[in-house]
Parts: sequence; C-alpha cells; structure tokens
Amino acid sequence: MRKLILMRHGKSSWNYDVSDIERPLKARGINDSKLITEVFKPNKIENLSIYSSPANRAYSTCKIFTSLINFPLSDVEIIEDLYDFGGSSVINFVKSLSDSKKNVMIFGHNHAFTSISNIFGDKFIDNLPTAGLVVLSFDISSWKDLKKGKTELMLFPRDFKK
Repeated sequence: MRKLILMRHGKSSWNYDVSDIERPLKARGINDSKLITEVFKPNKIENLSIYSSPANRAYSTCKIFTSLINFPLSDVEIIEDLYDFGGSSVINFVKSLSDSKKNVMIFGHNHAFTSISNIFGDKFIDNLPTAGLVVLSFDISSWKDLKKGKTELMLFPRDFKK
C-alpha cells in the first residue's frame, strides 16, 4: 500500500510586484495552512517523504506543515518539476519515485492537484481549495504502476472554520 498526500499551497498575496514563483502567502494562507496541519496531525503517517514546488507560496506552506509536525525541513526536497499547473509533470515525478518511498507528500499547485485527485482518486473534487489536503492510497508495489486508487481523506479549510 502506498499513499500520496497532496497539499495545495495556502492563499497567496497579489499585493507585491514579484514574479509568480515568488508570490508570498497572505495571512489567511498562513492561518489556513496551520489549521489543516493541526487537523491532519493525528493521522501520523510513518516513513513520510516530502517534496515541494520551488514556488515561495508552496514552500512556505510546506515549512508551516513540517514545523507543526516536527518533520526536519532539511529532509524536504524542492523539485522544479512540481511547479506545474497542468499535472503531467507531477504525475511523471510520482511515477519516477523510488519504490522505497511508501508515503509521499507533495506541496504544489492547482489545477494540477485537482486533476490528479480526480484522475487517481475515487471521489470527485470540484476544486481543491488553497491549503486543501487530499490523501490518496494505492494498492501497488511500484510507483511506476500508478493507477486509480482510493481517496482516503479530504481536508478543506472551510470545513473547519467556526
């Protein structure tokens, strides 16, 4: 059994004159990322490998998550191909993962993550919101054999706000 955890970056700010890849998180993005991490924390995924898009907003979301679950930031790999909005580069990356990696988490972007969730999960997601998290599980022995799996968990910030 293998798990793929996708977390879309938190809400980003358009208030800065920076390139897309450099856009920072808004306060809401920081707060929503913390909220979803706290909700997810009890799941305690063992032997987790974490990867992030190089985009500031994705890596910042990753840093919030890793700090709250006490995962060493030095063990996170930034992968250029995860700065992908369509999904094909992310899928190719997942299919190329070492079979020693059982549980993988990726911090990245839409529409890639909504598409991947719908292609490989068994529950339809209209739109994975910012700071949304999806856990997909697969009954495969090798990532190269990635196929339709099961949507185990969907966590969206709006579902946990008072």
